[in-house]
Order: sequence, then C-alpha cells, then structure tokens
Amino acid sequence: ALLTNSVYGMLLIVCLASQVQAQHCVWYGECGESAKVPGKKYNCNYTGPPKPLPAGGHELLVELCPGYDYGDRSLCCDVQQLQTLKGSLQLPLQFLSRCPACFFNLMNLFCELTCSPHQSAFMNGTKFTLFNDTAQNTTNVVEVEYYIGKTFANAMYNACQDVQAPSSNVKALSLLCGKDANDCNATNWIEYMFDIENGQSPFPIIPIFSDVPVSGMTPMNNKTYKCTEGLEDGSGSCSCQDCSPACGPQPVPPPLTPPWTILGIDAMAVIMWIAYVVFLLIFIGAVIGAWCYRKRRIESEYGPILDSNNPHNLNMDASCGEMLGERFESMLRSVFTVWGSFCVQQPLLVILGSLVIVGCCSSGLFYMKITTDPVALWSSPSSQARQEKDYFDSHFGPFFRSEQLIITTTLKSESIYSPYPVGADVPFGAPLDKEVLHQVLDLQTDIENIVASYENETVTLKDICLSPLAPYNDHCTILSVLNYFQNSHEQLDRTKGDEFYVWADYHTHFLYCVNAPASLNDTSPLHDPCLGTFGGPIFPWLVLGGYDGTNYNNATALVITFPVNNFHNDTAKLGKALAWEIEFISFLKNFSNPNLTIAFNSERSIEDEINRESESDISTVVISYAIMFVYISLALGHIHSCKRVLVDSKVSLGIAGILIVLSSVACSLGIFSYAGVPLTLIVIEVIPFLVLAVGVDNIFIIVQTYQRDERMPQEELHQQIGRILGDVAPSMFLSSFSETVAFFLGALSTMPAVRTFSLFAGLAVLIDFLLQISCFISLLGLDARRQEGNRLDILCCVKLPEGQEERTDGFLFRFFKKIYAPFLLKEWVRPIVVAVFVAMLSFSIAVTNKVQIGLDQQLSMPDDSYVLQYFKNLSEYLHTGPPVYFVVKDGHDYLSLEGQNSVCGGVGCNNDSLVQQVYTASLLSNYTTIGFNPSSWLDDYFDWVKPQSTCCRYYNSSGAFCNASVVDTSCVHCRPLTPSGKRRPTGNDFMKFLPMFLSDNPNVNCGKGGHAAYGSAVDLTGNETSVGATYFMTYHTILKDSPDFIDALKMARVLAGNITNTMGHTVFPYSVFYVFYEQYLTIVYDTVFQLVVSLVAIFVVTTVLLGFELWSGVLVSITIAMILVNMFGVMWLWGISLNAVSLVNLVMSCGISVEFCSHIMRAFSISVKSTRVERAEEALAHMGSSVFSGITLTKFGGILILALSKSQIFQIFYFRMYLAMVLLGATHGLMFLPVLLSYAGPSLNKAKVFAANKRYAGTERERLLNF
Repeated sequence: ALLTNSVYGMLLIVCLASQVQAQHCVWYGECGESAKVPGKKYNCNYTGPPKPLPAGGHELLVELCPGYDYGDRSLCCDVQQLQTLKGSLQLPLQFLSRCPACFFNLMNLFCELTCSPHQSAFMNGTKFTLFNDTAQNTTNVVEVEYYIGKTFANAMYNACQDVQAPSSNVKALSLLCGKDANDCNATNWIEYMFDIENGQSPFPIIPIFSDVPVSGMTPMNNKTYKCTEGLEDGSGSCSCQDCSPACGPQPVPPPLTPPWTILGIDAMAVIMWIAYVVFLLIFIGAVIGAWCYRKRRIESEYGPILDSNNPHNLNMDASCGEMLGERFESMLRSVFTVWGSFCVQQPLLVILGSLVIVGCCSSGLFYMKITTDPVALWSSPSSQARQEKDYFDSHFGPFFRSEQLIITTTLKSESIYSPYPVGADVPFGAPLDKEVLHQVLDLQTDIENIVASYENETVTLKDICLSPLAPYNDHCTILSVLNYFQNSHEQLDRTKGDEFYVWADYHTHFLYCVNAPASLNDTSPLHDPCLGTFGGPIFPWLVLGGYDGTNYNNATALVITFPVNNFHNDTAKLGKALAWEIEFISFLKNFSNPNLTIAFNSERSIEDEINRESESDISTVVISYAIMFVYISLALGHIHSCKRVLVDSKVSLGIAGILIVLSSVACSLGIFSYAGVPLTLIVIEVIPFLVLAVGVDNIFIIVQTYQRDERMPQEELHQQIGRILGDVAPSMFLSSFSETVAFFLGALSTMPAVRTFSLFAGLAVLIDFLLQISCFISLLGLDARRQEGNRLDILCCVKLPEGQEERTDGFLFRFFKKIYAPFLLKEWVRPIVVAVFVAMLSFSIAVTNKVQIGLDQQLSMPDDSYVLQYFKNLSEYLHTGPPVYFVVKDGHDYLSLEGQNSVCGGVGCNNDSLVQQVYTASLLSNYTTIGFNPSSWLDDYFDWVKPQSTCCRYYNSSGAFCNASVVDTSCVHCRPLTPSGKRRPTGNDFMKFLPMFLSDNPNVNCGKGGHAAYGSAVDLTGNETSVGATYFMTYHTILKDSPDFIDALKMARVLAGNITNTMGHTVFPYSVFYVFYEQYLTIVYDTVFQLVVSLVAIFVVTTVLLGFELWSGVLVSITIAMILVNMFGVMWLWGISLNAVSLVNLVMSCGISVEFCSHIMRAFSISVKSTRVERAEEALAHMGSSVFSGITLTKFGGILILALSKSQIFQIFYFRMYLAMVLLGATHGLMFLPVLLSYAGPSLNKAKVFAANKRYAGTERERLLNF
C-alpha cells in the first residue's frame, strides 16, 4: 500500500510539473517588420516563463488589462507590445466603449492573446521565420492558433451586437466586422479582427472555437459580462439603445382605427341613406296630406290669402316688425332713388370724380409686391412651424439648398460578383456596372465644373457648396456612390490580385462601404477609405434607390445630391447660388447620354416651373376673359328690330361696365399695396373672376330692369333711372355687402393665402358696388339719352332718322316668365325638385369626410415639366425621406449629470431620454415615420473625451487642441486615467473640451471627430462658455404623397411632445417641409370656421337688409350651405383635395352663391302677389333671367376655356371648381330656392303691400299689380 501511494504521488508530481511546464509563453517582445502589413511588427518567438513587466508599463497595463495588475506582473508581453495593442484598439475603443461590458469582454480577448502568462494553454505558434538581426538570435512568430471558448465568443458578441455608432446612424459592428451588422456573428467577427487583410493584424491569427479541450489545448473561456450587467470597477450597465435586453418588451404600435361601418357598409352612407328615405316619406306624406286637405276644403294654395283691395286693413294688421322692415326698405329705396337721379343729372361730375378716385387708388400698384416665396404663401409668421423654422435658421443656419439627380440606365448590364476566395455570389444592379459608374462620374465632374456668371463674377460649385470641414478641407459635399471611390476614375479602377485571381476590386469596396460608410479603411486588400472627400460618411440609403431591404447591391437607380449653402440674409451670395442653379438646369436639360436616363431637380425648379406655368397660362386666361367680355358687351343690348341694331346695342356700355369691374380690382390691389400688403398669384388669378361674377350680375340687373321698365307719365329720364336704382340697388347692396362682410371676416384666417384673398376680395366687391351705383348709373343715363336720340352705339356722333321705338321683352325674360317659372312651380314638379336636391345633399354629406387633404407637388407643375419625372422617380426609387432634427431649445443644463442623462443614449442615460425615445420610435418606423436612430453629438463627445482614447489631446505648453494624427510628445490627454477621469465630464470640464470636439476632423486615429458630423449641431454661446440650442438628426421614412407628409409632421410632434414632458425642457421637431404641411393639421377646422363665419355674416346682413326678416335670412343661408356641401361632394367625385387653394375657392363660392340667391330672395320678399307660389314665380321671372344671363352664361364660356390650360392646378382647382360652383349656384338659385320659397317662404309683409299700393296708387303700375 505504501509503495502504491508513493507511485501515485510520483505520478501526480510529474503531471503537475508537466502542466506547469506546458503553461509557458508563446512570444515575448516585437521583432521583424510584417511582410504583408507595412508599419506592423511580428512578435518574437519565446517559449520560456512569463517575465516581470518593467515599471514603465504599469500604467499602460492598468489602462488596457486591469485584471493583470497583480503581484510581480509577470506576463508574456513587454511595454512595446502593450503600446501596439493600445494603438490597434483605438477604433474599437471609440465605438464600443459606449457599452462597458462589451468593451471589457473585447479587451479580455486581446489581453489574453497578447499578455496572458498562460498563453501556451490556448495558443499554438504554427509558423515562424528567422529574424534577420545579428544582435538577436531569434525567430518571428508569423502565424498562431488561438483556441477560444464558444461560450466566451458568443457572450462577447451578444454584449456588443446592439452598440450604436451615433454619428453614422448604424450599429458599431458595421464598422468593425467587415460586413453589415445584420450579417455579423460571433465567429466571423473574431475571424475578421484576426484576419491579416483588415490592415491591423500583422500576421494571421487563426481562431478555433470550442468549449472542450482540443488537441491538448484548453480554450480561453474567461468570465464575461452581459450588457445588462455593471462591472466591478463601478461602470454601469449598457443603455437600452446599445443593449436590447435592457429595453424590456419590444414596443408595439397601436392598432389602426378600423373604418366606421354598419353591416360592412360605410356608416355615413348608411346613415344618410336612411335619413334621406325617412325625409322622403315624411315629405311625400306631407305633400299628399296637404293636397287632400285642399281638395276637401275646396281651397287651393293658389287662392287669395289677403284682400289686396283694402290697403287700409293691411296697414292696420301689420306687426311692429313688418312696419320696421317696411320703413327700412323705404329708406333704402329713397336714398338710392335720390342718388341715382343725381348721378344721371350730373354725369360729368360723377364720372370725373370716379376716375380721380380710381386713379389715386390704382396708383398704389407702383408699390405692388408679389410674393412667390412658398413659405410666405402657405405659412403664417405666427404659426408654430414658421416660428420653429425661424428658430432653427437663426441658431444653426438655414437648411441647405438641394440639387439632386436620380439616374437610371437603359443598359441591361446586371452582373454577378463572386468574392475571392470564397463566398456566395452577389448580384449587382445595372447602374452599378463599372462602365456606367464611369459615365456617371464624368457627368458628376461636368456638373462640378459648371461655370455661371453673376454681376460680372464667375460662379462655380465650390463658391456656393456645403463644405463642412472648410477651411481645412474645401471639398464640396457630394452625396454620391462615387464618393466611396473618392470621385476618382483611378480609384474606381483599382484592383488587387495576381495573374490568376482578382482578390478585390470596386465590388469589394462597394460592399464594404455600404455597411461601414464612416470607415477610413475598407479592410480588403485595397484598404481604401469609404469616407467622402468632404470628410463625412455617404449613407447608402441616400445615394442608391430601387433596392430591396438592405440589399444595396440590387440598386436600380443612383442618386446624386449637391447640397448648396442657403444665404437667406445675403442677397449677393444667394444671387450666385441662383445663377449657378440656372446653369445647372440648362446643362442637364441639354445633356444627352444614350445609356443614362436622368431625372433632376434644383432648389429653384418648383418656383421656376410655377412662374413658367403662370406665364404659359396667361393666354388661356386672356381668352377666357375675352370670351366673357365679348358676351357681356353683346348680351347687354336688347335689339328690338334689325333697323335699330346699332342703336339698341350696348357694346360701349358693356365695355364701360367691364372697365368698372377691372377698376375696382385695381383699386383694391392699389390700396393694399399702399399699406404694404403683398399680393399672391392666387389673388391675381381668382379675384378678377370673382368680381366679374358679382359686377356683371349687377350690371345685367340694372340694365335689364331699365330695358323692361315703362317710363311713367310726366317722369323724366333721371327720375326713371333713379326710381329703377331705388328698386334694384337694395338687392345689389344686399348681395355686395353680404359678400364684403363675409370676405372681411374670412381675413381672420391664419392661412396667408386665404387671409390675403379675403382682404383683397372684400374691398374689391365693395368698391365695385360703389362704382356701379355711381359711375355706371351716370354712364347708363348717357347711353339712354344716346339711344333715345337714335345715335349709334360706339359711333355716337352718327344719328339715324327718327323712328318709333318698340318695347318688347327679351327672349330670356319671356322664357323665364312664360315657360320656365310656371313649369318649375307646377304642383307635381316641385316635389321632384326637392327630392333631387335633398338626394344631392345627402350624398354630399356622406362623402364630405372622404375628401382628401393636401396638395401634391405634382399638381403645381405644368404637364410638360421636367420636374414631373423627378417626382415620379422620387416616389419610385428612393427609400429614405427628408432629414428631421429634434431641436433642444437653449437653456438646457448639459453640465450636470441629470441634464446629460435626460438627453444622451449611452451608459447611465435615462431610458426615456431624448436619444432613447427617438431610437425607440425608429423601431416602429412604419407607425412613427422615424426611419433611423438619431445621430447624437453628446454621446460621441463622451466617447471622444475618454482618457483611454487618443482623440482628445492638447499641447501641454499652450493648451491648444492637438489632433490625433499629430505625433508630438508635448501632446497630453485631456483627462487623467483615473476613476474620476474616466467618468463623464461635467461643469467646466464639459465646456473646456467641447469646442475642441466640434473642431476636430475625423482621421484614421480618431473617427469620432465632431467637425464634419456636428459642426452646426451645437450653438455655442457666451464666447464658447456655454451650450445654447442643439439638435439631434435622423431621417423620416420615405414620404410619397400629402397624407404621408402630414402624418410624418403629426407623429414627429407627438414624439417631441413626449420628450418635452419627460425632459422638462422644450424640444421641437424640424424638417424643411413642415412649414408647408402644417396648414393641413388644422385645415378641416379652418374650413369649417371660414365657411361658418361667412354663412353667419350672410345670414345677419340678409336678415337686416331684407327688413329684419329672420326667416328670409335662414332660407338664404340654408341654400348657400347646401351649395357648399354639394361642392364637397363634387370635390370627392372629381378628385379635388382640400387645401389652401380649394379653401379660397370655397370661400369665393360662398360669395358667388349670394349672387345666385339673394336677388331671388329679395324679389320674393317685396313681391305683393297673394300666394307663395305666385310670389316665387314672379321673383324667378323678373330676377331669374338677369341672374342666368349675368352670372351663369357669362362664366360658363370663360370657364370652359380653362379646361385647355396646360397647368394641372388650373384644370383641377379652377376649371373643375369654377364649373361646379357656377352650375351648383345656378341650379340652387334658379331651381331649388324658388321651390323652397313656394313651400316655406316668408309670409307676405302686410306693411310692404300697403306701401306698394300707396306708392303706385293712380298709376299704370297699380293696374298691373292688381292684374
């Protein structure tokens, strides 16, 4: 037994001795230069025991491998190897140290490899070469096997896989794995880091992964930390942004609101259908019941309801309200009668006075300013988006001007790339063919060389382009896939290989750069940078289009963007940019290449095309107005016989009437130009149409009433015209004043386009009315004398022989009086009319909520515009929307940990910080429209300033910043390598180094320099002693139409509101399109407000001017409301969206509807016929023909010409809407309103009947009235 125990003891001692002997070093120190990686060295072969580390390396050891700082520090590495390790780990340090657990695990991997005293347990030198140094008799280690535990490798990868690179909007592993982070895993990441082709490893290190001993080797399987765990040195766990397990459950967007349906059918359609059927049943029942009642009582609705032969009884029975209404009516009649008589008696005084007033008012046109700036047109200075834009521009500078090309190719040159030595085949889209890329590069170079002239100066792209690193680097920012190749034909053609194989070419470089756009070394044998020549990254989603997912190699389009500085406050510099853009557009219009198809757009393109469109449509508008002018001039005359054609025509009076209408427009424009109110194209295009409708209607009413009137015995011409004006002017005053008040109230709108239109329109209508009851009446008196003197129209000096003038009614008047009015008001026709119009109303109500909101940019372009193809390609190929900036207003405290934690996205930051909330929103991009993680200057600054990094250094002598690329012993780290130095900078430390960070250009030794990415993102104030406003940028998802843009704005504001609430400080989102689409957030409210205010104004004015007849005001308002609702029905049917242009048209529609309805209403109210049907028939007969010929026919011809316009916006918003408003106005005013009045018109005003009988007692008109 004793012998046995002795043997076992001896065996144990031998095993232990052999184990100790096995655990020796594999290398120690550095020897010869690497044959494949210049500047790097091989390690020296050494199989002895670990050696004590010299004292000079203790601080470096603590910095890199704190776990080895023990006892005598006997290691398998010297100080030089530690320094090499530190240099090699600078890039991982800058990107992965955001997550302490990740970086600790990574350092563990490299520390064990470089310095472990137990190297031989998991490392095996497999290849050696002789070190040609006579002083040292040793060999180089040129290849080793590194046995790594699978558990360790997976744990290290899991801790690092979510770490973000804020400045690049990508995951850090995209920059460190040699491929996209989504394709990276534990094994290929480690293999890539140890691959000699990455430019960092001086010799091959072959990783072998196993959790069990292999070939006598025990894999390195050290302890690791999860990203959710803190380290023993007190470092916290990784943030949610860098560690998805720390985030909790994945956010889920709220479910979409289901459409409102009843039994699977649209609810509004069902409700309105039921409501219509119920109304129809009740209405038909009431009509039949009334008919049966009248038959039984042998009474007819057409029977007399008043004894008109007893006027004294009428006056005694009149109520106080009726008496008040009659006195008001009499007062208006008397005032206008006296005024009309004066105008006819003193024509020279009135006409000259009118000309002087018109001349003075119109002189203001010399001060006229036309606003074409889209921001001023569509966004109120007091609106939220406008104020936010002004804030952004004042703190960070205005958003750059963008010149963009979308290039496709006609070639079918798709190709397959086979990576060397192994790898799956990669398809490449036709635009990525090298020959195509060379041609595109030629085009890009030609554009860079475009020379423009401005005020005798030459202007090139370099003079105006965005150069973020100027003056150190004056290269222009060009967002192009060719910037991956430094915009160089030579770089594009570069290859590495031998006579048999191509190891790397442009395919290799492209595939690397799309996954690591901020890389300065592509790690293939080419070792070319991906960073653009201007110093910034080229994100693939900005320069490629038509790909699927993230397969950028499948791109079917190339996108090239030239950002140009925007000089809002420098006219000369802005002029240079505009001049260069003209040459840019001209060059591309004339560019021809059979292999390339180019769609392009310049910052000035949309405005230029709108102006061109306006100029091209001038002829269409002129023809439209000419047709209306010719019709008016000819239709005013009432020809009694062929002999008197030239006498009875009223061409000169018609022309004068048109000139009065145009003068009122000129006066309105001039008065507001005096006041400094700028005009808009909408005002110029719409107001003449509106005032012509109102003015011509009044002209026809005046002239046709005079033509139908018989002069009373002993009555002179001035008395007759005065009496006629007394009859019709109250009706004109009613319509004009209603419209004026409605328009002026419309000026309460916050939408500049609507407000400006309302102001100009209201004043123009008022001036038109004043000129018509003064200047036009004087001209009518002169024309009447000419006609009575048998003088020719126009050639008034020529006189025909005396002849008997015959008075006959016009064709339209006879048609309305004898045929149309009696037919429309037949007992069986009226119910049909009501049923049809209520059906139209029900349909329109059902579809009103389905009218689209917004204005697609395509509609504002002419049919032949080059910009249309650009818009088409934009929605077809692009995958990314506009940039969006989350702006933190000045006043936030960045110097304290609490203030930093509420913003940043790294270790220790709040889970509801600004960066974290935007990151979370990007995970739900389909719902939030936030496409990417935000770039965060604060997180990159924290990484940049870390003492372990070589980024933040300064000259010890002067304190000036020392760039990481500078080799100078006087450059020292900004912060000490102490526990306090490793923490985030606060207080004065924070501000001391921030300006250095913002001025540091990225380089190979420090990719975190903030100049290119964040130079304009931080507004330093107080002589760089404090932080003012800052922004954090990301991108929207692709936005294709108005609903997309509106939703993006809405969601960004919701997100910013949540951030503001959690931070306790104001944060707002800003993107260049917000000022144009903000109006659509409230367009429904604005529309309802404008139309309701207009209707209320019309109701009040109508009620008062009709002699306080409340029911009359209600009926007119109901009819106009029906017209407006039906306009929405037409908009839905005809695909017209709701926006500022259509809202202006709706407000105008409200005004024109007054013309169609108010004259009929007043004629009905002053009629003294005995029944409602008779009163409605008389009103329709006398006023219907004037309204029909004055508005409907006048406008109809002019509107039809607008259909020939090349402009889509004219065809849709003017032709379609004008046609709808005229047809709806005419049908409601000349069909529905008379029928409505025949059923429910206001009762006869007894006081008015008494006054009429008294006024015409003993005259011929008394006989006509009684008849």
